[in-house]
Amino acid sequence: MLKSGFYITAELKITNSNKISETVQCLKKLCEQTVLESGCTLFQLHQCLNDPTRLLLWERYNTEADYNYHFEQGYTKAYLSLNLTEVIQCFKSNIISND
Repeated sequence: MLKSGFYITAELKITNSNKISETVQCLKKLCEQTVLESGCTLFQLHQCLNDPTRLLLWERYNTEADYNYHFEQGYTKAYLSLNLTEVIQCFKSNIISND
């Protein structure tokens, strides 16, 4: 069953094609840390099959405040300071109920 919440789909581009492996490893670590946040239930990394420099993050937080809390964390700030990726698009969404 799908849960209501605050959903994010972020499309990322790796800024240096010589650092694909390093970037993926850093993002995998960020995923492991983020999903431990009390308000986060999904933080999953996907890589485009046709272009390994294109990534998607699927994220689910209980609330928008939980999403904002994620960006206050030291590990999130440390990842962002590496400038390994740029955000191409970011979608905030809700689940549409069948009710």
